[in-house]
Amino acid sequence: MRIHFIRTLLFALVMLAISAASFAQIGISIAFAPPELPVYDQPLCPGDGYIWTPGYWAYAEDDYYWVPGTWVMAPEVGFLWTPAYWGWGGNGYVFYDGYWGPHVGFYGGISYGYGYFGDGYQGGRWDNGQFFYNRSVNNVNVTNIHNVYNTTVINSTTVNRVSYNGGTGGISVRPRPQEEAAAREKHIPAVAVQTQHAQAARTNPEQRASVNHGKPAVAATPKPGAFNDRAVVPAKAAGAPYTPPANRAPVQPAANTPAAHPENNAARPDRPAQPNTPPESNRPATAQPATQPETNRPPAAQPTTRPEPDRNEPAQRPQTPPPSERSQPQRTSPPAETRPAPQQQQRTQPAARAPAEKPAEKKQQNEKPKQDEKPPQ
Repeated sequence: MRIHFIRTLLFALVMLAISAASFAQIGISIAFAPPELPVYDQPLCPGDGYIWTPGYWAYAEDDYYWVPGTWVMAPEVGFLWTPAYWGWGGNGYVFYDGYWGPHVGFYGGISYGYGYFGDGYQGGRWDNGQFFYNRSVNNVNVTNIHNVYNTTVINSTTVNRVSYNGGTGGISVRPRPQEEAAAREKHIPAVAVQTQHAQAARTNPEQRASVNHGKPAVAATPKPGAFNDRAVVPAKAAGAPYTPPANRAPVQPAANTPAAHPENNAARPDRPAQPNTPPESNRPATAQPATQPETNRPPAAQPTTRPEPDRNEPAQRPQTPPPSERSQPQRTSPPAETRPAPQQQQRTQPAARAPAEKPAEKKQQNEKPKQDEKPPQ
C-alpha cells in the first residue's frame, strides 16, 4: 500500500509539473504594446480533425512579427487549442504560450474571431471521437466535411482589434474559475508543426510589424508552414495605424544598464577624489624638464605638491618662458606664497659664491706689498 501511495504521489507531481510548464510565459518583458490584430479572412478547412488556431503577434530582434493563423490537426482526440496572448507584467508586456488541452483556458479575453471571442471556443466541439464544425463561424466545405452544425454565436463582448490584456488600452478581463481550472489540467504544448510555422514567420521580413505596419502579406495559411500556398490569405487591413516606436528594445535587467555605456564610468581627472590619475594635458609637462635647462627643473616638480585646483597652471607657464628669463629662474617663479622653497634655494647660491672670491682678493693684496719690498732688499 505504501509503494502504491508513493507511485500515485509521484505521478501527481509529474502531471502538475507538466501542467505548470505548458502554462508558462516568455522570460522577456517588452516596453511597448503589440500592434492591433489585422483584419483577414479564414482559409478553407483542409479536412476532418483540423482545428483553427488564430494568428498572433510574436516578438524577436526588437520587433513584433505576425504568426499567421492556420489549421492544425489536433494532437489527441478531445483536445482543444487555447490561443497565446500578451499580458501586462507590471513593467512591460509578457507573452503567454498557447497549449492543447481538454478544455479551453484563459487567453486574455482577446477576441481573435472565428470561434475565439474572448472566452472559450464556439467554433466546434468533440462528439464520440469526431470533431464537429460550427459553420456559422468557420469556413468549411460541406462537400468534403460532413461533421458540421450551424449555431449562431452571440458575442456579448465589445468587438475590437486589441491584441493584449492589461496595461494602457488593453483588455480588462480576469480569468474565470473554470478557466483557472483548465490551466491546471493536463496540457500539451504547441506541436512541432506549429513551432516550425512560427519560426518561418520569424525569418520572413515581410511579417515584421516595422515592414508591414500591422498589415501582413500572409495573415493566414491553410496548413502550418504553407506560406507559398495558393490558398494563403493576406490581411485586408491593419487593425489600426501602426508606427514602430523609436525605442524598440525589450526591458533589460538593471544589471545590464551600466554595461551599455562604460564610458560614463571611466576615471575623470577633474574629480578631486582621484588625484593619482593626472589629466592628459598635464602629462607632457612632467617630461619636458629633461630637454629644458637645469634651471627649469624645480618648476616642473612643483605641481605634485600644489593644491588640486591649480594643477593646470604650472604645466603651461614653464613651456613658454622668454629666453631672457630662462637664465634667471628667480623671475619666472609664481607668487611667493605658492613656491617659497625654490626661491630660497636659488638666492642662497649666490651668497655662497661671494665669500669664495674674497680670499682671492686678499691674497692678491698681500702679494703686491711683497713685490714692492723687493727693491729695498
